[in-house]
Amino acid sequence: MKMKIESSKIIKPFYEHTPPSTTSHIPLSVFDKVTYEAQIAIIYAYRPPTPPNTTIELGLRKALAVYREWAGRLGKDEHENSVILLNDEGVRFVEASASSTLDQVMPFKPSPYLLNLHPRLKDVKELVQVQVTRFTCGSLVVGFTAHHTVADGHSTSNFLVTWGQASRGVKINPLPLHDRTIFTPRDPPLIEYEHKGVEFMSKLKKEHSLNEVHDISEDVVVHKVHFTVEFLAKLKAKASSMNSNNKPYSTFESLLAHLWRAITKARGLSGFETTQIRISVNGRMRLTPRVPNEYFGNLVLWAFPTTKVKDLLREPLPYATKLIHDAVTKVNNNYFRSFIDFANTKVKEEDLVPTADMNKHILCPNIEVDSWLRFPFYDLDFGTGCPYIFMPSYFPTEGMVFLLPSFIGDGSIDVFVPLFEDKLPVFKKICYSLDLLAD
Repeated sequence: MKMKIESSKIIKPFYEHTPPSTTSHIPLSVFDKVTYEAQIAIIYAYRPPTPPNTTIELGLRKALAVYREWAGRLGKDEHENSVILLNDEGVRFVEASASSTLDQVMPFKPSPYLLNLHPRLKDVKELVQVQVTRFTCGSLVVGFTAHHTVADGHSTSNFLVTWGQASRGVKINPLPLHDRTIFTPRDPPLIEYEHKGVEFMSKLKKEHSLNEVHDISEDVVVHKVHFTVEFLAKLKAKASSMNSNNKPYSTFESLLAHLWRAITKARGLSGFETTQIRISVNGRMRLTPRVPNEYFGNLVLWAFPTTKVKDLLREPLPYATKLIHDAVTKVNNNYFRSFIDFANTKVKEEDLVPTADMNKHILCPNIEVDSWLRFPFYDLDFGTGCPYIFMPSYFPTEGMVFLLPSFIGDGSIDVFVPLFEDKLPVFKKICYSLDLLAD
């Protein structure tokens, strides 16, 4: 299949009714500074009839007037503090065409081919990029990239819903909350938890770990697994079977525990190795007073359930599920407040840097999970209906797992699991087993 770039241009916000504010920049919050400094790409596919590119482009320009940060640039203020410059320099908009029908390449499987469906991710100054690719059958694929420093998945999905509303000409709702100065430290600061070695590490240690980073391994394969509603119900029942309070674990906790065990067994690790998961925890629902869902920016910390490989595999599924549940529960209001105090008082003083690192391509013996199960990504409707497929781009980082609702729409879940190719046969064999030790 041939791909042809028809045009590539910078588009700027369209201020339809109200002129832009005179604010020159927005300071990055401590949550923006601790997250991944990288572009993240997602893919949407639409069946015909599809809207013209001009509708999509105008809708994007109107949405940028509401979410002006995306049209700006990352930079520094007069005091050398990291900020988002509200200079309206714009986002990249690429129009492309493909020489085949969508059915010839769909349903998309994780492959390097997906990288052709969105603009490049490295050395990019624009904070958002869009590529619309037309197929010979009239289908449309929209590739979207966004800089994680500006916003987390929750905020980005809200922006995408706004883009659809603006394209359809309907009232934009909800409007974003732009104030990133709301996370002020307490006086005096109260640092109740250990944050060094968790969210932050010494600069020297980070530089040492970067020196050990290898190129993306050609041996890593991204495998897509589909978990049916029926299987998920059985898994949840098994994971919750030993709960003394009769309260079941969530589907997410149960599935993640199962994946942790299956991936660990497939890797063939020594029983005495330690393995952990990095799980994103949304602070909007954790902080007191609660931060509105409309808050635009990053508001995520991480839970790190940790155990020995032998215990993870020897103990039944409820053991791993409880580890996950307890670790996530501990990332509460007190933890978030402690982090805010630490990040505002100790990071510069001790010359610390974030542990979040997109340059690490092999996570073994650990796992990182990005759950998109609660985000309204499927609500991006340009006027001719919602996408029938939504998925991440190709991220061949060993151990970086993505969970998202299946495009079937029945509550089933698709999981993207990157593993070394020689470990994949074992994973495929056991990923649908409710009793890993029997396999």
